[in-house]
Amino acid sequence: MSPTSTPDSPLSKATAVPDAAAEPAELAAPYGAGAATAKAAGIPATAARIRTHHLHAAKQAGEKFAMLTAYDQYTAQIFDEAGIEVLLVGDSASNNVLGNETSLPITLDEMIIFCRAVTAGAKRALVVADLPFGSYEASTEQAVASCVRLMKEGLVHAVKMEGGAYYAPTVRALTQAGIPVMAHIGFTPQSEHMLGGYRVQGRGDMAQAMIDDAVALADAGAFCVLMEMVPATTAAAVEAAIDVPTVGIGAGNSTTGQVLVWQDMAGLRTGKMAKFVKQYAQLRTVLADAAKEYGQEVRSGVFPGPEHTF
Repeated sequence: MSPTSTPDSPLSKATAVPDAAAEPAELAAPYGAGAATAKAAGIPATAARIRTHHLHAAKQAGEKFAMLTAYDQYTAQIFDEAGIEVLLVGDSASNNVLGNETSLPITLDEMIIFCRAVTAGAKRALVVADLPFGSYEASTEQAVASCVRLMKEGLVHAVKMEGGAYYAPTVRALTQAGIPVMAHIGFTPQSEHMLGGYRVQGRGDMAQAMIDDAVALADAGAFCVLMEMVPATTAAAVEAAIDVPTVGIGAGNSTTGQVLVWQDMAGLRTGKMAKFVKQYAQLRTVLADAAKEYGQEVRSGVFPGPEHTF
């Protein structure tokens, strides 16, 4: 059961193992599935996966869900087992894994590698992949082709795309092609140079424009709208204006879900954190201490000991 849900909630029901005498909420794949892989991960083959309609049901029930980034199989498996409902293979891998200054340099080919790693580790969570900069802006056809690669090669379940109402036709084309889309409005990192850097969006007179963007994207078929660095009052107005769930990052507490970059959440990254970040651990200190102890034991001859020797 997810830590953010109750036994009778839509999200708990989505991942509950069905009673042997009851009809499962979701039928097993009739064409064969990776049951052996699921067993190896310690998760029963009958366990259901979070789907987009479960997130919609959560909003209707007044329930919230959690979302974290993930870029590799181990963190995906850990977050999955911890009950995180949605995992985002973010283009933030560019600056959190590959060492770039921004999210702009990462390519579609690189994103697919991270997607395969995450989908290998996550057995219950909904896995969403970012469309990287340059992979969808040229045309609807380019966007569809990029998303097909993310789903066929990366094995993700949905995509996330930055941009406002201008991209509603693209969202419509993607959903008609069978590709679930999470829209991303507010501060959109891929447009940081156009926006003049990292700035809060949707203040004052711009609040209505953001609501209009969200409505247009939801009407086009987006299953969820993510808002980044948006005043809480604006985010609340967007949440109230659309039927689909919303996700916030620096958008207050009224959104249906919340997302953080996992390296920020777990304290792997150091330096000044954004105002919206809460660190739940100090993983960098834990890893540094372990590496120091390992190095000391190797240099002193303590490791490997007799118990580690054939």
